[in-house]
Amino acid sequence: MDIPENLQVGNELARFAPQGKVTLEQAIAQISRAIGYCRQAKHQRLLVDITALTGFKSPPIGARYWFVQEWAREADGQVTIAMVARPDYIDPEKFGVLVAANAGLKSNVFASEPEALDWLLEQS
Repeated sequence: MDIPENLQVGNELARFAPQGKVTLEQAIAQISRAIGYCRQAKHQRLLVDITALTGFKSPPIGARYWFVQEWAREADGQVTIAMVARPDYIDPEKFGVLVAANAGLKSNVFASEPEALDWLLEQS
């Protein structure tokens, strides 16, 4: 698998920062591909920054359930994910984080990259 566009790989983590106007489905697919690449390449930590994506509204609960399940399958328990999103895209109850945990995906979501990076680097 070729390295996805907008994915940078470092010693401690990979950082995926897609940008541009896309549909929700396109954004989900791009993130899934980055997760799959990291799993196959044995990169255990992935920071996903979606703050530069436009073209879709904050996903409803049902969509969050669906795409988090997909990401959990793609990670297969081998990739920990910290996501950075605009505050209005973050569910106050962090529903997606709960769904991810129930599906075996260690993840969290943050409004700032420094917070996400700190959390991600603390994960084993």
